[in-house]
Amino acid sequence: MTDRSVSTRGWGRIRSALNPAMLLVYALLLTASTLTVIGEVLLKLGINQVTARVGAFSLSPNVLIATFSDWRVLLGFVLVFGGALFWLGVISRVNLSLAYPLLALNYVIILIPSRWLLHEPITPAKVIGAMIVVIGVIVITVGSAKG
Repeated sequence: MTDRSVSTRGWGRIRSALNPAMLLVYALLLTASTLTVIGEVLLKLGINQVTARVGAFSLSPNVLIATFSDWRVLLGFVLVFGGALFWLGVISRVNLSLAYPLLALNYVIILIPSRWLLHEPITPAKVIGAMIVVIGVIVITVGSAKG
């Protein structure tokens, strides 16, 4: 095997990852993730307000009414559903075994709004866990490109 064949094969992988079909998949995935993360943050903000008014979520009628009349909860559900629609676009184009690990990056992304908007602490354990998720996504993605 020559140096040229190795570099050509490497560029081939990069080109295949950046072809128009995969760029569409990445755009759909980014949209799905963005909508889902924003939706989840809105759900949390909304349920925090509801909990302060009527207590923790339960199936009692007054809690259900308070929950589903909160604009943040409603908008959160709409955004999560919108993210699911874009997710359907992703999984209709690539194998689920490749796509699903990429969706796991939401666990990493959610740390940012959780800290800034919800004032949740980012502990060393969360950072290590996020790094493990990223490493796992890289391993699975590179493995999918080779196989």
